[in-house]
Amino acid sequence: MHSFPFLRRFGTVWSLVCLCIGMALSGTSPAQAQGFAAYITPPRFEIQATAGTSTRQVFEIQHVGQLKGGYRIYTNDWTFQPDNSVVFSDALAPDSCRPWVAIERRELTLESGARYRFRFEITPPAGTPPRECRFAIMVEGRDPAKSSVDVGGRIGVIVYAAVGGAAPVLEVSTTRVTKTPDGKTVALIDVRNSGNAHGRLEGFVNGTDAGGQRLELSPADVPIMPGETRSIALVPVIEEGKPAPEVRFPLIVKGNLEWGKNRLPLDASFGP
Repeated sequence: MHSFPFLRRFGTVWSLVCLCIGMALSGTSPAQAQGFAAYITPPRFEIQATAGTSTRQVFEIQHVGQLKGGYRIYTNDWTFQPDNSVVFSDALAPDSCRPWVAIERRELTLESGARYRFRFEITPPAGTPPRECRFAIMVEGRDPAKSSVDVGGRIGVIVYAAVGGAAPVLEVSTTRVTKTPDGKTVALIDVRNSGNAHGRLEGFVNGTDAGGQRLELSPADVPIMPGETRSIALVPVIEEGKPAPEVRFPLIVKGNLEWGKNRLPLDASFGP
C-alpha cells in the first residue's frame, strides 16, 4: 500500500459494524463508539478493472461527532467465514492484491459535521489473468475515548474489483430447511459458485405455504465467493407497516432468481 500525491489533482470522480470492527457487505454503514462517530458512503464497491490500467474511486467520510475527530486509513485483507462473519487481516494474504492499491492519505482530521471525499485507485499489473481483487479500506478512529477502558472503532469499506472480465457462475446445488436459534423454520438454498468472482442472488420468487398463504420471497444479500458453496436464506418480503408473515411449512416456491444478467430457475418444495 502506498500514497500518491497526484490524487490531489484529479477531479471528484457507504459486511457489518461494531465498536471495534466494521464491514460493509451491504447497506448503510454508520459506526458510533465513544470517541468515534462516522458515516461512510458507499460501504461497498463492485467494479470492473483492466490489467495495466488504473481505476479510480471515491467514498465519503462524514464525521458526526460533536468534537473534532481523527482517523487512520489503511488496507486489510479479509475472509468471509462459513457463519457469514468476516475476519480482517493486516498481514498480506498469499494471493493479496493490496500491493495494487493506492490510497490518498493515511491520516485525516475532520471537524464536527464535516465531510471528506476520500480517493483510492487500483492498478492490476499488465498481464494479470482474469481474477477478482478483494480488499478492505479500514477507517479507524485515531483518538479512542477516555474511560475506564479506551474504546475505539473502525469501519471496513469492502472493495470487489473484477479484473479482465472475471465473473461468477452460480447454480443451486440443494434446497433445504433449517431452524434458527429462536426456533423458526427458514428455507435455504445452497448455491455453488464455479466462477472466478463473487456473486449475489437477487430478485423475487413466489411461494405458497401449507395454509395456502401466498408469499413473495427474496434471497438474503450474501456474497458467494469463487469456488465455494454458500447457504442463502429465502425470506418473505414484508410490506411496510405490516408484521412479518407467519410461514407454515412445507413451502412451495417457484420463479426465477437473478445474478447479473443471468436467471436461476427455482421450483422447489421446502418442508421439515
